[in-house]
Amino acid sequence: MPLLLAAAALVVLVLVSVLVMYNRFVRQRVLVDESWGQTDVELTRRHELIPNLVATVQGYAAHERTVLETLTAAREAARAHQGEDPKSRQGYEDALGGAVADVLVRAEAYPDLKASQNFLQLQDELTNTEDRIAAARRFYNGNVRAYNTRVQTFPSNVIAGMFHFEAREFFELRDQAARTAPSVDL
Repeated sequence: MPLLLAAAALVVLVLVSVLVMYNRFVRQRVLVDESWGQTDVELTRRHELIPNLVATVQGYAAHERTVLETLTAAREAARAHQGEDPKSRQGYEDALGGAVADVLVRAEAYPDLKASQNFLQLQDELTNTEDRIAAARRFYNGNVRAYNTRVQTFPSNVIAGMFHFEAREFFELRDQAARTAPSVDL
């Protein structure tokens, strides 16, 4: 009888452990999804600021048409891939960030544009948005790191395999030029 009680207690302990590990996976997966949602909000904010930037710069730097067309094309490409996973979107967002930085750098050559209140406000909004994207990316990647660590370490990797919890992709900048914030010297 004591052996049967010990076996039953062991089974209950294992079941409770499995339940606790499963619930941790679910909480972490939800946290990863939530943090990706916040990153997506910031990326969308950047997408929405681009047409205003293009319109403002066009009035002052009409002959910089190719730069503005590149920015517009990069924005459209990034928006077209909005619903995709971080790994799929990474290249498009890198291209958009680089195009924004290029427009801001080229705008330095136009004193009237640099003095325009609309441009200054847009420049400030874009700088703030880039900072928010960086913060959201760090938060997302931190949650992915914690989740992936749990997926890959013993004994939780056994539960991850049983319930098909799979590692998630990080959202990182691959373009070295996009890793540096644009200079905004006025």
